[in-house]
Amino acid sequence: MPTLSEIRVYPVKSLDPEPVQSVRLTDAGAIAADREYALFDADGDYVNGKSERRIHRIRSEFDFETGELRLREEGTDGWDRFDPDADRDGLEAWFGDFLGYDVTVRRDDERGYPDDTNAGGPTLVSTGTLEAAAEWFDGESGRPAIDAPELRRRFRPNLVVDAPAFWEDRLYADRESTVPFSVGGVAFAGVNPCQRCVVPTRDPTTGEADDGFRERLIERRRATLPEWVDRDWYDHFYRLMVNTRVPGAPATLSVGNSVTCDREPTADAA
Repeated sequence: MPTLSEIRVYPVKSLDPEPVQSVRLTDAGAIAADREYALFDADGDYVNGKSERRIHRIRSEFDFETGELRLREEGTDGWDRFDPDADRDGLEAWFGDFLGYDVTVRRDDERGYPDDTNAGGPTLVSTGTLEAAAEWFDGESGRPAIDAPELRRRFRPNLVVDAPAFWEDRLYADRESTVPFSVGGVAFAGVNPCQRCVVPTRDPTTGEADDGFRERLIERRRATLPEWVDRDWYDHFYRLMVNTRVPGAPATLSVGNSVTCDREPTADAA
């Protein structure tokens, strides 16, 4: 039976994740503290990995017990430490100095700031998918190899399920439907295959562009998409991972929880 092998929380949208053993789901069905803070520019637009390449060079750590956020630039040793609420001005000044323009930090401790506001539950991918996709970037044709841990950093999932490659593709149907499944007995609804942005095409440490990554992912995703997958969502093949809702929230998830789905992959499901 598939089991939940990793839970990854991203306290500040676009910054580094924190692996945890258990997590609370809010009433809204979001992971508590996930994307709880986000950066905005003077026009009120997100400052994130999509819009700002330099974000990739920020290393972060978050202490859930004390609420302390630690920041440094890649390649430096010393951490700058902030209480994101009590020292909001200092935190905004740090980001502003690093990026070269004014930044505002906002907080939403109920829903957070997910990319897909219609499916604001945890994102999910399987260990098998990460391993299979890593083989698409095996260092041939002179390009650097990418392993499964690096792909996990690029795709930024919340939940990693110990399951075969593309297992999560059974967790969505057509655009008018959702697929029920459960994690540790908590009711979930699978909504759609996650549409990817520019972020996975960059080195997650430096932000440098990885030329050809998007094209390779599209090519191999098209070629390996299981026959039983519902193709209603596939106007393009730059999709990997699954977006969810959690009608069973509030609840708690823990590493080791069983993950169950009654929808079996069959040719009729295509």
